[in-house]
Amino acid sequence: MGNADYVFPSSGDCGHRVAIPPSQPFYKSLKKSLKETFFPDDPVRQFKNQPPSRKFILGLQYFLPILEWAPRYTFQYFKADLIAGITITSLAIPQGISYAKLANLPPILGLYSSFVPPLVYAMMGSSRDLAVGTVAVASLLTASMLGKEVNANEHPTLYLHLAFTATFFAGVLQATLGILRLGFIVDFLSHATIVGFMAGAATVVCLQQLKGILGLEHFTHATDVVSVMRSVFTQTHQWRWESAVLGCCFLFFLMLTRYFSKRRPRFFWISALAPLTSVILGSLLVYFTHAENHGVQVIGHLKKGLNPPSLTHLTFGSQYLTVVMKTGIITGVIALAEGIAVGRSFAMFKNYHIDGNKEMIAFGMMNIAGSCTSCYLTTGPFSRSAVNFNAGCKTAVSNIVMATAVMITLLFLTPLFHYTPLVVLSSIIISAMLGLIDYEAAVHLWQVDKFDFIVCIGAYIGVVFGSVEIGLVIAVSLSILRVLLFVARPRTSALGNIPNSMTYRSFVQYPVANNIPGIFILRVDAPIYFANANYLRERWIGEEEEKLKSTGETSLQYIILDMGCVASIDTSGISMLEEVKKNIDRRGLKLALVNPGSEVMKKLDKSKFLEDIGQEWVYLTVAEAVGACNFMLHTCKSAPAREIV
Repeated sequence: MGNADYVFPSSGDCGHRVAIPPSQPFYKSLKKSLKETFFPDDPVRQFKNQPPSRKFILGLQYFLPILEWAPRYTFQYFKADLIAGITITSLAIPQGISYAKLANLPPILGLYSSFVPPLVYAMMGSSRDLAVGTVAVASLLTASMLGKEVNANEHPTLYLHLAFTATFFAGVLQATLGILRLGFIVDFLSHATIVGFMAGAATVVCLQQLKGILGLEHFTHATDVVSVMRSVFTQTHQWRWESAVLGCCFLFFLMLTRYFSKRRPRFFWISALAPLTSVILGSLLVYFTHAENHGVQVIGHLKKGLNPPSLTHLTFGSQYLTVVMKTGIITGVIALAEGIAVGRSFAMFKNYHIDGNKEMIAFGMMNIAGSCTSCYLTTGPFSRSAVNFNAGCKTAVSNIVMATAVMITLLFLTPLFHYTPLVVLSSIIISAMLGLIDYEAAVHLWQVDKFDFIVCIGAYIGVVFGSVEIGLVIAVSLSILRVLLFVARPRTSALGNIPNSMTYRSFVQYPVANNIPGIFILRVDAPIYFANANYLRERWIGEEEEKLKSTGETSLQYIILDMGCVASIDTSGISMLEEVKKNIDRRGLKLALVNPGSEVMKKLDKSKFLEDIGQEWVYLTVAEAVGACNFMLHTCKSAPAREIV
């Protein structure tokens, strides 16, 4: 209905006054806030009213999910997991060796890291599709951060021990975040941050592989594009055409199989088997042509046997402890973000839920166990998990199958990799990394949210032209800046009445909305804190004065503040409201509030602000507030406001 026809509702029509929730002791409010922050999916509720034996079983199932689903495991599931496990093994072996070389670690560590950690995850992880292994970005970070302090070629043993220690600290961090249920910290790595960071890291990794493609023996330890290209073009006299030709051929083969599998998804196994096929073909080619004598570098000897213990190699008392802890923390957070994101993506496809805190505990424990068994940092890489998903895995048993196949490789087959050319490993890494440069996601960010696009590009430029750490800092800083800007500069909207309705919406979104004569309605879409109190004070008063000037109206008598979106307020916000009210009173106007939340009402009541404005001037809806103001404007301008009860 139109504004002129609006009839002020009687107390019996509107029925309710905005209620003030009962106050609670401080310790109860604090307990509730902490519980909502750290225990949003409180697992303790399932332990209530259970006998001690049942509580013990539930506790074991919480930390070891395999005990929950193993009794329901069937032979049909095993057949599917067996095929998936064998399929991902064909990818895990060449990728593991390649990424270990990328981290400047012995290639055998890539196989070690595909044996113990997957077994731990199979028992403790909650994802059915995640395939555990090493990843390129964490490998690059390890090489970059540790390489600044210790040269892997000059001090290989010390470097190796530092890598184990960094993995231990990463595992401790991950497990601690999971046990304390602090997974929300990882959420500070926004989608835009991850897209830009991963694309930048992939670009850097691809450029680093020019060393293997061109057969260079000496290469820069820096990761920025300027240093890498300088290192490449200052050694043109050492380029090996044999290595370059071989690398380009295998890269073309890998990209061709990837393209074919993407066009025909049922042939996904062709792309999955391509890396191992490349390793076999490259090894045979080198063996029969003796290409190692013509500039083609090979892996060389790989020690047979299972993972040797490395607990005594953890260097907690080293002078490099600070850089080791820093490396562990940064790589641990990046591995968490990637692993949880991948796990949630595939869980969404199969319509099941994974517990982020359980995943963090599982990642942490597998990296702690890995650091004690000659492994370096592992997580759930997208490429391996995608192959596992497409191969039809049913449970985490596919990881056990993969670990068993890697165990057989370690015990009997490692001598076969002696002639594997490094250029093939470089081609495998480049092929995998090109899939992480998601330009379509960047274009989508530009179309949807320009600031997210800036965050993405900032992360990319920081990684490519600075370092991986600089790119990460830039990306996280821009993301946090956006949150701070949202808090410090919240959106406010002047509202008008949608014709023939009792609905009030923003003039910007709905230009057809009508002004209400004598009434100004303003809505704020954020909590009111010390960070935005001054801004809102200036904005509200400025909006009011601007409206008066633009309309030439002199009959403004009521200002209505819609606080339905104000979830909380602090003392600075209350002081701001008091100042706004004083300013409104000086002009002979009246202030009304609409729909404050429960926490806001409690604080306004305790601060005596409700007494100051009168609780009868607090309404449930904008329509009720407008109706009350219209009633007084048209029928009893000189009478006191009527209470809505």
